[in-house]
Amino acid sequence: MKKSNIKTLHQVSAGGVIYRVKPNGIVEVAIAIRQGGKVWCLPKGIVEKGESPETTAIREVREETGLLGELQGKLGEISYWFYSKSDQARIHKTVHFFLLKYLSGSTENHDFEMDEVRWLPIEEAVQRLSYASERQMVEKALEKLQDQGNGCAS
Repeated sequence: MKKSNIKTLHQVSAGGVIYRVKPNGIVEVAIAIRQGGKVWCLPKGIVEKGESPETTAIREVREETGLLGELQGKLGEISYWFYSKSDQARIHKTVHFFLLKYLSGSTENHDFEMDEVRWLPIEEAVQRLSYASERQMVEKALEKLQDQGNGCAS
C-alpha cells in the first residue's frame, strides 16, 4: 500500500451560543449568515497562542456578531476533518462551544467575515443552522437554559 504524502494538521477553535431572554420569555440566539446566505452558522474561530478556549469564544462572538457576552459554561465540543488547499494538508479541527449571556452590542457591528447576523427564537435558530453539529450545540444551550429556569415561551 502506498503511503500518503499529505500532511495532517490540528486546529483548535472556540465559539459560542449567545442568548438573550425577551420580556415575553422567548429566548433568542444570534446566528451568522455567510457565503451569500448559503451558510447559517455559530460564531467561532481559532484559539490564538496564549489564549484559552473560553477567552476565544468571547472574542470571536464579539468580533463575528458585534455582541458582548458573559460566559455561562461549556456546551461541548465538535470535531471534524477537512482538506485545506492553502496548507495542502488534512486538518483535524476541534471546536469548543460555550454558552454566553448577552450583555451589550449590536448585530450591525459584525465583522467582514459574516454577511449578516440575526437574533432568532432559539427553536428557529436550530432549524436554520446549516450544520447538524452546531444545531446540537444550540439544543444543548436550550436544555441548559431550561434547567436554569430560563424556559422558552413558544
